[in-house]
Amino acid sequence: MPERDLHYLAELAAQLRVDSVRAAAAAGSGHPTSSMSAADLMAVLFACHLRYDFADPGNPANDHLIFSKGHASPLLYSLYKAAGAVDDEELLTFRKRGSRLEGHPTPRLPWVDVATGSLGQGLPVGVGVAMAGRLERLPYRVWVLCGDSELAEGSIWEAAEHAGEEGLANLTLIVDVNRLGQRGPTRHGWDTGAYARRFGAFGWHTIEIDGHDPGQIDFALSDASNTRRRPTVILAKTRKGEGVLEVENREGAHGKALKDPDKAVEELGGVRDVRVAVHPPDESPAPFRFDDGPLELPAYKTGEVVATRTAYGEALAALGAARGDVVALDGEVGDSTKTETFAEAFPERFFQMYIAEQQLVAAAVGLQVRGWKPYAATFAAFLTRAYDFIRMAGVSGASVRLVGSHAGVAIGEDGPSQMGLEDLAMMRPVHGSTVLYPCDANQTAALVAEMADLEGVSYLRTTRGGTPVIYEPGERFPVGGSRVLRRSAEDRVTIVAAGVTVHEALAAADELAAADVPVGVIDLYSVKPIDAAALAEAATTTGNLITVEDHRLEGGLGDAVLEAVSELGPRVVQLGVSGLPASATPEEQLADARIDRRAIVAAVKRLL
Repeated sequence: MPERDLHYLAELAAQLRVDSVRAAAAAGSGHPTSSMSAADLMAVLFACHLRYDFADPGNPANDHLIFSKGHASPLLYSLYKAAGAVDDEELLTFRKRGSRLEGHPTPRLPWVDVATGSLGQGLPVGVGVAMAGRLERLPYRVWVLCGDSELAEGSIWEAAEHAGEEGLANLTLIVDVNRLGQRGPTRHGWDTGAYARRFGAFGWHTIEIDGHDPGQIDFALSDASNTRRRPTVILAKTRKGEGVLEVENREGAHGKALKDPDKAVEELGGVRDVRVAVHPPDESPAPFRFDDGPLELPAYKTGEVVATRTAYGEALAALGAARGDVVALDGEVGDSTKTETFAEAFPERFFQMYIAEQQLVAAAVGLQVRGWKPYAATFAAFLTRAYDFIRMAGVSGASVRLVGSHAGVAIGEDGPSQMGLEDLAMMRPVHGSTVLYPCDANQTAALVAEMADLEGVSYLRTTRGGTPVIYEPGERFPVGGSRVLRRSAEDRVTIVAAGVTVHEALAAADELAAADVPVGVIDLYSVKPIDAAALAEAATTTGNLITVEDHRLEGGLGDAVLEAVSELGPRVVQLGVSGLPASATPEEQLADARIDRRAIVAAVKRLL
C-alpha cells in the first residue's frame, strides 16, 4: 500500500478515535475505549472496501454493516461523520434526549439495519441478511463487527455453524480482539488462534492479523471478498483505548468517558476534519423476486375437526403461492408445526435452521431487512430460548411473523417441558407486537394471511390437537377484533376465551343455558391489540367476566382483559394454569388445570 494511503488511513483512524472521545465526553458516558480499538479496522473498511451509497440507503446493492458490538456506537457515528452523513454538531448530541445518535444504534438512523447492543446478536442477524442476498441474487456483502467478549455467547456459535454449513461467502465477521471485557480480561485474551480453531471447525476461512496495521487489514478484507464457498472471519488483535496512555490496554476503563478528554484529544494529534469517500455500489440490479398469484386460502367445513397447526401449514403454503415475498423458517419441527407443507411447495423459500431457536429468529430479522416476509415456527415453549432476539426485534421495528405450536396443557401426554404456558406473557410486552390465538382452522387461515402485512413482531399461537371448525370459510378476522359467539339481553356473565378454551366455553354456555343461566361468550382471538370496545360492552352489561385460557395466569389473556376493563369496575374471575402439569390426555389436562367446561360452569355458579 502506498505511503500516502497509509498516512491517510492513519489520519482517518486517529480522527475516529478523537471523535469517539469527544462524543462520549459531550455525553458524559459511553464506550470510547471499545471504539478506539476498532478504529483502524473500520477506517480501512470504509475507505477501501465498503460499497455503500449514503444518499440512497435503500439501494439494494448496498453492502450491509452491522455493529454487533453496539456499545462501540461512538465509532459508528464518527464513521458517519467522516462519510458526511452527519455533521459535527449532531455528533456531539450523542446520547442526549431527542438525538438520533443513541447509546446503542437503532434504525432511527437510515443507515442502521437493526438495533444492536445486546451482545451476540449481530452475527446471527448478519447470517439472515447474507441468506437474503443469496435468495435475491445480489452481489452485496455483509460485514459484521464483533467484540471478543461476545464470542462467549452461544448464539454466535449457532450463527457460525449455520453460516459455515451454508457456505455464506458474502458474510465477513471482523472480531475486535482487544482482550478486555467489561470487568476484566476475556476468556481467551489475545489468543486469536483459539478463536480461529473454533471458527475453522465450522468451515470458516480464518485470518489472524494485527488490527492496528492498515496493510494487514486491507489484505484481510480483500482476501475475505475474494473467498468463495465459505464465510470469512478476521481475528484482529487490538488494544482497547488505543492511542491514549491513560486508558490503552488498561482495566477499569470500560463504558466510561475519559477523565481528561482534552488531553486525550491532544495526545491523538488534535481534532481533524478528514473525509472518507465511501464507494457506492458499481451497479444497482433489481433484487430477484418470486412470482405472485391469486390467494386461495384452504377452506374447512364447519363441524370438521382440524388442528390449527395443520391449518397454519396449509394456509402458509397458499400464501406462498400468492406472494413471492413470503419465506418460511423451521426449527427442525416442521412435521409438527406443519411448516413442511410450505417446504414441499416452495423449497427455494424454505430455510431449515435446525434446533437453534436464536438463529431461527435472528435469520427472520435479517431476511426482513431486505423486504422479505418471514414466518418462523417452532414449539411455543422453545421460543423462550430466543426471547432476547424477539425483544430486540421489537427495538429494531423488525417485521417478523413468529408461530408457536403445541401451546398449553392441551398437548397432552408430552408433559410440561413441551407445553407453551408462558408465551402470551412473553409476547405481549414486546414493543409494537401483535398476539393472535385462533380457535379453529378457518380463523387460523385468515389470520395467517392477515399477518403478512403487519408491521412489527407478530405472533400466532396454534394448538396441537384437532378442534371443531365453527366459522365459515372466507370469514374475515381483523387484527384487534373479537367474535361474540353467545349473547342475550339476559346474560349474567360473559366468558372470554381464546384458542382451545373457546370450545370449552361454548360447551359450558350450552350447559348453563339448559339450567336457565344465560351467559355470553367472546372469542378473543386478538389478544393484542385487544378489542376493548367489545369487552367494555360486556363488562357494563353483565358486570361479570370470566376469562379462561390454556396459559399461566400471569401475563396472558386474563391480564390483558383486566387491563382493558379495569376502570369500568366489573368483577373478573381468571381461570388459567396454576399448577405444574404432568403427563395425561388432553381432556384430563384441561380438567386438572380447571379450565375445561366443568370448571367454567362451576366458576359461573360461584360467581353468581
